Amino acid sequence: MHIHILGICGTFMGGLAALAREAGHTVTGCDAGVYPPMSDQLRSLGIDLIEGFGSEQLVLKPDMFVVGNVVSRTRLPSGAPKFPLMEAILDAGLPYTSGPQWLAEHVLQGRHVLAVAGTHGKTTTTSMLAWVLESAGLRPGFLIGGVPLNFGISARLGAPQRPQPGSAPLGSAPLFVIEADEYDTAFFDKRSKFVHYRPRTAVLNNLEFDHADIFDDLAAIERQFHHLVRTVAPSGRVVVNGLEESLARVLHMGCWSDTTSFGAAVSDFVAEGPPHAFDVLYRGQPVARVEWSLTGVHNQLNALAAIAAAQHVGVAPAQAAAALGAFQNVKRRMELRGTVRGISVYDDFAHHPTALRTTLDGLRRSLGSGARILAVFEPRSNTMKLGAMKSQLPWALEPADLAFCHTAGLDWDAEQALAPLGVGQGLRARTAPDIDTLVNQVTQAARPGDHIVCMSNGGFGGIHDKLLQSLSNR
Repeated sequence: MHIHILGICGTFMGGLAALAREAGHTVTGCDAGVYPPMSDQLRSLGIDLIEGFGSEQLVLKPDMFVVGNVVSRTRLPSGAPKFPLMEAILDAGLPYTSGPQWLAEHVLQGRHVLAVAGTHGKTTTTSMLAWVLESAGLRPGFLIGGVPLNFGISARLGAPQRPQPGSAPLGSAPLFVIEADEYDTAFFDKRSKFVHYRPRTAVLNNLEFDHADIFDDLAAIERQFHHLVRTVAPSGRVVVNGLEESLARVLHMGCWSDTTSFGAAVSDFVAEGPPHAFDVLYRGQPVARVEWSLTGVHNQLNALAAIAAAQHVGVAPAQAAAALGAFQNVKRRMELRGTVRGISVYDDFAHHPTALRTTLDGLRRSLGSGARILAVFEPRSNTMKLGAMKSQLPWALEPADLAFCHTAGLDWDAEQALAPLGVGQGLRARTAPDIDTLVNQVTQAARPGDHIVCMSNGGFGGIHDKLLQSLSNR
């Protein structure tokens, strides 16, 4: 089959392209802003990329157009379509489908799918689970919205048969671990992506309000999570964070599968000890110990989720915990980009206020009270750009000694939002309309022993390298 992917350079669609190519399909694709590293990764797989969404791409005559959720029916101020290729596909009556639908029909069918959902920690927990299964010799396939350092790739098909069959229904089915996103599927399918995956093991890691551009309120997201729960088989398992009231409401709507809880004091899986070295209790009995390089309570909870999910396919908690001891995290999750003059610069994908706070809390716990943390953040997600959570920013940035906000593209007043911290020269918070100004502000404020954390869900204008260079030149 020849598929042509619209929006191929996104993390999900790029991973889908890699899976399709590995499965033997002919893959081409297009996107706006075809640039490294995804462009290099795809071309290395023999996938031809086209810049833009021009209608002339119909001459490729693929068997199926696979449409990413970046594509819409939007019109430009001139009245011309923003995505002329999509208009041409519709006019010609050619076959098209969404990425999640194609994945469900051509990759996930016949596999035991382990899906990891949640507002935060999806990529990290999915990576942990894939590594645990890999370490157990189960050779899982996976599709992850990031690059796990243990694998160095974001997607693969995995073993065609399970190397060590389990005793549960579909015990010989190959395993596939997938990051299960609640964002909508496509302009023609407004359901969350994860309803297409039909997992037999579903992890509900946490749930709070996000994606203000497509969801009106938390209840709307809870309804989508319940749609996911509805697709889990009776012999399946729902692994749920026992600390989350929102997830309790989701399960209260109905659950027809085994449930295993983690996190809360009365949960099935509980952690005892600090996040970097803790015992795992299963129904009150010690069953494993995790000692690793990761920090933060959020990663401790992510570990419990991965251990509980792996248990469902026959991996003992002690075996899972041992594997986590060798887990190297995910690229762009508190990734140290360099140290100059005793000043460390990190890259982190955090963008939701809770994720900002969790990241900074974890670093503060590991550093103690003596070291300074400089938080540099970009409100880049659709939710943050809308200003739906701007009131939470002072709380989110509280663990940092200094906070620097990039304000380009915002239609709300960042200085006003950060006012509780104190905004201005010599105060805790500063704002900057462009990257160069931001780099200068941070460079002037930094001193030996500081830890600078750059947080964004985008490239952040290459600020990490610019900061390292600026600090080096100081």
